Amino acid sequence: MTDIRRTVLWVVFTMSLVLLWDGWQKHNGHPSMFSPAAPKAAAVAASGNGNTATGLPTPMANGATTPAAIATGAAPTLQAEKVLVKTDVLNVTLDSLGGDVSRVELLNYLDAPEPGLFDPLMELVGLKQKHAVQQQPIVLLDAATRSYKAQSGLLGSKGEQLPTHNTLMTVVPGERTLKDGMAELTVRMESPEVGGVKLVKTFTFKRGDYVIGVRHEVINAGAAAVTPQVYVQLVRDGVSASKGSGFSSTFTGPAVYSDTAKFHKVEFKDIDKDKVDVEKTAANGWVAMVQHYFASAWLHDEAGQREFFVNKVKGAAPDQYAVGMVFTMPTLAPGASQIRDDQLFVGPQEEKKLAALAPGLELVKDYGIFAILAKPLFWLLEKLHNYLGNWGWAIIALVVLLKAAFYWLNASAYRSMAKMKAVGPKIQAMRERLKDKPQEMQQEMMRIYKEEKVNPVGGCLPIFLQMPFFMGLYWVLLSTVEMRGAPWLGWITDLSAKDPYFILPILMTLSSLAQVALNPKSPDPVQAKMMWFMPLAFSFMFFVFPSGLVLYWLTNNILSIAQQWMINKQLGVQN
Repeated sequence: MTDIRRTVLWVVFTMSLVLLWDGWQKHNGHPSMFSPAAPKAAAVAASGNGNTATGLPTPMANGATTPAAIATGAAPTLQAEKVLVKTDVLNVTLDSLGGDVSRVELLNYLDAPEPGLFDPLMELVGLKQKHAVQQQPIVLLDAATRSYKAQSGLLGSKGEQLPTHNTLMTVVPGERTLKDGMAELTVRMESPEVGGVKLVKTFTFKRGDYVIGVRHEVINAGAAAVTPQVYVQLVRDGVSASKGSGFSSTFTGPAVYSDTAKFHKVEFKDIDKDKVDVEKTAANGWVAMVQHYFASAWLHDEAGQREFFVNKVKGAAPDQYAVGMVFTMPTLAPGASQIRDDQLFVGPQEEKKLAALAPGLELVKDYGIFAILAKPLFWLLEKLHNYLGNWGWAIIALVVLLKAAFYWLNASAYRSMAKMKAVGPKIQAMRERLKDKPQEMQQEMMRIYKEEKVNPVGGCLPIFLQMPFFMGLYWVLLSTVEMRGAPWLGWITDLSAKDPYFILPILMTLSSLAQVALNPKSPDPVQAKMMWFMPLAFSFMFFVFPSGLVLYWLTNNILSIAQQWMINKQLGVQN
């Protein structure tokens, strides 16, 4: 029974670390151990004419659409104009070819190439010269290098050719920088007449806001009535973001939301296999491209029928994927016009702000299967941060509260471990005496456990019950954008980055070894050695984990050691 208990504990411990390591590998853009790597994108040349491929639905003769990716043919040969708009939180590049949002820099979120594993230590001892690395803003949308852009345009409900994102537009002169004292600024682009229809786009940028207002004004300048459809879409390659341009997540890809079908993520590999299963139409909802810490999303807050599409862009190299919505506008008589307002969000996954923008938008912050526990844990963590003013101390306080909540459950497990340790010498002597009689040895072991009132599996259940809570907290710390650049104490200047001097990982390893010393010693010499080897073997992962995660694990270990030591002392068991 002792062996069974130990086996169960080691399976739990090993699988937890394997899952953590796999999650961290995907977090850094490496392939998962359980799924194939995403295809790498080839370099995309920057071009004034833009990409001619699109992920739009194909117009049907009956006015409906089907989400099959098409190519719209050659783009105009005229040189497009790039318009740089600067606000206090964004640098946005607009392309007059279709009015694309082709590049967005997040000015409040800086990044720099991460140094090598041992570079900080080598710099500290003088073996390597320290180089100042200038941090640059995170670039989220980038049509030139990431094939990641936001587009919109018109479709003819009967197959008519109307202005699309491949139509060259004229930029109306105006202010391009949100200066002090200005609450907002606008940029206006006008298309020529295509199929008798003119499209005017007006982009509105507000101070402190990651939402770009996009007004579509459709003018029927022709001689016949027309029923236009407005489409909005996000197009990007299928490669997870790297640290140079924003962190990758355990999930990177399109997402669709409606009140009826709720939040639905779509893997790039499922799009490749044509296994996309999303709601086709709804009276509300939004579409997004999700990655670790950041997201982009097309929003339309007014109720109204819309069609969702998720597909692979035909004719695009490298592979590109599109997610979007199509809205059918009222029929416009000759000379009539119609206005509709949409919003493009491009920014960080700040949970409260996302929830205020649109129903369910906070779900782009991916907690995986532990969402039901992670959300309240983040709420509590945020409350602690508001009180303490530091995310590092908030992590420590949250672990303390969790350990307090599970105190009696842990106490039961630790008492079982202490009793196991107390009868360890008796069990060891019995195993030596009956080593050639395994059946009799098992019977004698059970007799000793019964006499000493020891449950050999008594420490397993409390660990199983607590594991989901601590895994939920793990995903909270991994997914929370507020951790980026958040300092804790002294040398820890970024809780989302690894400890530059490995102090926390070393303490983590020592604490794991201390736990082994406090736990019952296995009577099996091989298992006894494995108990000392396993913490050392797995501790190397903590050397590359974010320091916030290591801090949470170290705090949990220290509190566990303290409680185990106290219980051992109460029961008279030698520590």
